Amino acid sequence: MQKSPCVYIVGAGPGDPGLITVRGQRHLQAADVIVYDHQVHARLLRLARPEAEKIDVGPAAPRALDQDAISLLLVEKAREGKTVVRLKWGDPFVFDSGGKEALFLHEQHIPFEVVPGIPATIGVPAYAGIPVTYPGAGDSVTLIRGHEAETDEAPKVDWARVAGLDGTLLCYAGARQIGAIANALLSNGRSPDESAALIYEGTTAAQHTIVGTLGTIVERAREHQAAMLVIGAVAGLREHLRWFDDRPLFGRRIVVTRSREQAGELVEMLEERGAEAIQAPTIRIAPPEDMASLDRACADAGAYNWILFTSANAVDTFMARLLANGDVRDLKGVRLCAIGPSTAQRLARYGMRVDLTPGEARSEAVIEALKGAGNLKGARFLLPRADIARELLADQLRDAGADVTEVAAYRTLLAGGERDGDHDVYRMLLDRQIDAVTFTSASTVKNFAKIFGEDQAADLLSTTVVASIGPVTAEAAQQLGINTTVMPERYTIPDLVDALVDHFAAQPAVTR
Repeated sequence: MQKSPCVYIVGAGPGDPGLITVRGQRHLQAADVIVYDHQVHARLLRLARPEAEKIDVGPAAPRALDQDAISLLLVEKAREGKTVVRLKWGDPFVFDSGGKEALFLHEQHIPFEVVPGIPATIGVPAYAGIPVTYPGAGDSVTLIRGHEAETDEAPKVDWARVAGLDGTLLCYAGARQIGAIANALLSNGRSPDESAALIYEGTTAAQHTIVGTLGTIVERAREHQAAMLVIGAVAGLREHLRWFDDRPLFGRRIVVTRSREQAGELVEMLEERGAEAIQAPTIRIAPPEDMASLDRACADAGAYNWILFTSANAVDTFMARLLANGDVRDLKGVRLCAIGPSTAQRLARYGMRVDLTPGEARSEAVIEALKGAGNLKGARFLLPRADIARELLADQLRDAGADVTEVAAYRTLLAGGERDGDHDVYRMLLDRQIDAVTFTSASTVKNFAKIFGEDQAADLLSTTVVASIGPVTAEAAQQLGINTTVMPERYTIPDLVDALVDHFAAQPAVTR
């Protein structure tokens, strides 16, 4: 990658943050300054370095005066010695100002590189199950510019010629233009019976598709909202090829309260099943204040009979310190107990074989499982855990005669929780725009209540689905007056997602 100051004009794709290219993502992660269109998904901006400057320059197709200011801004930042990413909605060179910005950079002798993105005219129909070409459906694809014009007039093209083309017509049209475009085609001989589709908010969890004919599609269009207009025989294939909006959680808005560092797996699995995952972390994971105690525990790890891990966070922090100052061979002969399959899986990532995974996360079940694995009297236990973890398990081990050393492996701190980019979770809960809120630990529930207020939290969650990963989390919720609606039989992230799928399978599909 070029290290000297440069402007990278990067296409972000038409909505889904996963559609950015690998090259585009690499430049984004290295940028000093990111100048982005307002439509770019907020999650893409989180790929940037924390210290990177982020500048929102509004719509993807600004007015000419605004465009000149953007071009000057790119030059100014580059001349400051910064590496700049100009993050564009869709593709920079398809009905966008990327070409104009690149030419201005060239005239100002500023090095630049263009990283293509998936154009909306290609990506949006694909997510709606509409291929823009298909054998026997015509030999041309025509892209028509439309959305930028704030008018009810059709774009200025040769409509007689366009209407006579044998193939697919695509236009990202403003709400006021859809009728004018249809009328222009009909008046120039295009058949009113030809298949047509309107796709709103394409490639996002809010995607909505209307299918009809050229003669009927206008009367079904939404007011005040732009859409991808597709005209041609290929639009008739949607009911056979739809996939994106046919997934089990499509259209569901599900809040993830887990820490941002740990939320990736849950967010990814929800989105794979079609949900809009709204990250509203209520906890933040931080290193312990006293790292020396953890380091001493790691240095003495080989002297224990058991190391008992109660969370994946504990595994990560303990193993990081152990590997920084020692070797996994220091654990030879030490037995490992993981409370829950997710914790066991995290240990497996470090090449560690777990000796015991109790069937339940309750402390009583853990004690019984440990008793079944050997005599606890005199056994030495190390419990790396959160700084606010409950004492119950350690106390019960001591009651059974074990010698227990507890050490804070990490701190669980209160996070903001109420906002995620453009999402105001509090307002969305009040307006009943959230389908489910997930809690993956007692801390996430307790901090949710701290952020919103205990009485208010119970009221806010009384009209939505509450999904708790297990009985300890559900019990913490119940103590705050929050009733758990969904809880999996096995207390893992995949099982939590499957339980949500099963729950909503019995509910009517949602359309917003």
